[in-house]
Amino acid sequence: MSIIRFLKDWTLPVSIATGAIVYLIFAYVPQLDAAAVFFDPILNGMLPMFMFLVLYVTFCKVDFRKLMPVGWHGWVGAFQMLSVVVIVAAILGFHIAGDGLILLEAVLTCIIGPCASAAPVVTQKLGGNLEEMTTYTFLSNFVCALLIPLCFPLIEPGAGISFFGAFWAILYKVCTVLVAPMVAAYITKHVGLLRRFHRWVVGVKDLSYYLWGGSLLVVTGTTVKNIVHADAPAGFLLLIALLGLLTCLVQFAVGRYIGHYFHSTVNAGQALGQKNTTFAIWVAYTYLNPLSSIGPGCYILWQNIINSAEIWHHQKTEAEKLRAA
Repeated sequence: MSIIRFLKDWTLPVSIATGAIVYLIFAYVPQLDAAAVFFDPILNGMLPMFMFLVLYVTFCKVDFRKLMPVGWHGWVGAFQMLSVVVIVAAILGFHIAGDGLILLEAVLTCIIGPCASAAPVVTQKLGGNLEEMTTYTFLSNFVCALLIPLCFPLIEPGAGISFFGAFWAILYKVCTVLVAPMVAAYITKHVGLLRRFHRWVVGVKDLSYYLWGGSLLVVTGTTVKNIVHADAPAGFLLLIALLGLLTCLVQFAVGRYIGHYFHSTVNAGQALGQKNTTFAIWVAYTYLNPLSSIGPGCYILWQNIINSAEIWHHQKTEAEKLRAA
């Protein structure tokens, strides 16, 4: 029972550690080469499935009538856009190139990335408002779909991005990740024949959270793979990782600071700090220097350490309240 309790309390770090260890075993044990080749496309295909299921289960719990913008949405979005403008202006104004450009691109992808699809899951675990977070998740993804085609061609002219080409490619990915599971959840919730299944899905405690842990395991393995095969000195990779940590801490702190003015500290902190790093890795690897994808790759570790600490503290506080009562 103590092992089960440990796994429940520390699902995210266990997923991260397991993903890293499993990849390293397959990478450095020659006898497993054939198995690694066999499982690689399967794991790549599992990630979209995991993300779909995470959001489907989460959206099954959403009251769709309450999906409305609130005050902190605008301030958090404005801070994100201002940060992006500052970094792009610095790159262009100071003609930054080489390693310096890679470092700033790594930071940029950690900021410009949309709110994580799993942010509503963590917010719900922390006692936040599921509907507010779901609404902001949609808003941030569409803002991201506008910002990336505007900014990336300016700093990487050779990337070959046309505005509408990149916009529709990103918008398609957003719709696949967000709209499809929402439509499926809405149908499940409102079609009579499926309501029994809907009650079962909603009744399984923390189902979306554990599904997210499974997706995190796969994403971590992919991140470790990118780091191991990165053509760069270890010191430079460490610098990217540290910048990712600093960016993560700043975004969580600023989000919570904005949120306390609206009595939504948890919501705003998760909205700005918890990023869709899988999406950020994709756009960095596709449109910028591939090394910059290490930034959001390491961001996965930092944000989930913070998430785990927040969840542990929240559960401890709730347990103390119950004992006091």
